[in-house]
Parts: sequence; C-alpha cells; structure tokens
Amino acid sequence: MNYKILPLYAAVALLSFSSCKNQDKKASENVQVEETSQGDSISQITIEPLLDSPAFSDAKLSLTAPSGDQFSKNTIDFKFEVENYELGAQTDKNEITKTLANSDKGQHIHFIVDNNPYSAHYEPNFSKDFSEGTHHIVAFLSRSYHESVKNANSFVAKTIEVGNSPQRQSNVDLNKPTLIYSRPKGEYTGKDTQNLMLDFFLLNTELSENGNYVKATINGESFEITKWQPYIIKGLPKGEVKIRLQLLDADGKPIEGDYNDVTRNVSLK
Repeated sequence: MNYKILPLYAAVALLSFSSCKNQDKKASENVQVEETSQGDSISQITIEPLLDSPAFSDAKLSLTAPSGDQFSKNTIDFKFEVENYELGAQTDKNEITKTLANSDKGQHIHFIVDNNPYSAHYEPNFSKDFSEGTHHIVAFLSRSYHESVKNANSFVAKTIEVGNSPQRQSNVDLNKPTLIYSRPKGEYTGKDTQNLMLDFFLLNTELSENGNYVKATINGESFEITKWQPYIIKGLPKGEVKIRLQLLDADGKPIEGDYNDVTRNVSLK
C-alpha cells in the first residue's frame, strides 16, 4: 500500500470527495491518507512530524584527528571537538519526546561506518577497529532521545582506506546526495513501542515537494517525505518491523549511491 503525508485540508477534501484523486505527488504535513482504488481509507500505521525539539542551530562537530585518510593499522583513534553542545547532558523534552526511547547517558555522537547501525559515543575521543579496505564514515551530534542535530556544522563525513590492499571500488561518494539511516534501531519494549522516531541524515541535498524526496516503506506501507525532519511512527504491531528508506528524485527515480536505498529491521516486544 502507498501513503502520502498530506496537509489537513487536503485530507479533508480527499475524504469528502473520494471519487476525486489527489493530484499532489508529495507533501510534508502530518495527516496520512491511504491511496487505495477508492482513495478514502485511513492508514493504521501513521507518521507525523516531530516538532519543537531544541534546535541547537549553532552546535558544531569537528574531527581533529586523524587528519589523513590512509591507515596501515586496523585500529584508528578518533578525536572530535564539540562546540555549543554538551555531550552527556539530557536534552530538554516536550510531551512527545518524553515518550521516546531515551539514553540515560545523555547527548552523544552517532558514529556510522558504511551506513551500518550507529555506535553511540558520549565522549569526544574513542578508538574504532576497521577491516581492510575502503570505509565511509558519517558522524553527527544526537540528542539524548537519538534525534540528529541537523545543521551545516553538526556532522563529519570522511572516506578512509585501511590496510595495504588496493582500493576497493565503491558506489558511494559522500560529496554527492547521500542518505544516511539513523533511527529506529534495535529492540523496543514497553512504552517505548508506542512512538518510534524515524530519523535520517542527508548530505548534499534538500527535500521538497517538487524535488528530491525520501520514500519510507514501513511494513509494506509507503510514505513520501518532502521535509528533512524527524517523524513519529505510530500504530505499529508488536513483532518485527521492516523499514526501507529510499532517496528519490522529482520523477520518483532512485538517486545513485549505495546508501540511498537501505532496509532495516527492528523488534517491538
């Protein structure tokens, strides 16, 4: 099934005039309408924007070491500098974010290697082990409830070579439009299963109703996201949840890049 996130007035019109099909391809508000042949059913699974988190618009993350991009050893020491942001602090929460899975260790860095699930780091200096070959690293600041800080200086993107083997070919260029999956992740239990946050990071692209957008498919139901912000997923059943994110152009065609189509499974118990 395919869903679009439609403005409230559009949803009302669609429900009132079910024989008329919505011509808008994409929108970015918080009413989810199921596109069936009748066009008049409401989705059980919904997503809605997560609003009013602390902005941290001047927060900055910089990588001070290592400075190079080729390494003979598999263990690499990373040193980050964090400005206008406190690692380990609890993020101020509103009525919605109080319901989200939250780290009791506070604000942190999401460190992502090769678009695999992130590791969380609460100190700016740490070491990581790498296999031999090419690796793509994206790190960004995260609120205590795992929402990424989205500004021009809140992230680091870097490609490295590890070992002495020839460079492996990779269809990843962190200087081109790139989608990085972040949340949801892992296993959720108890009250944390009621509201799951959908969040991702973008490099070198913007989303809009008439341009690039992200298609989110959740347990087979699809939503078109035209604004870069976190979303709350509601109505999920207990058990395994399959989430697929795709970065698409204005014509609905995939944007080249290995990370621009990613599928993750999470568990609700």
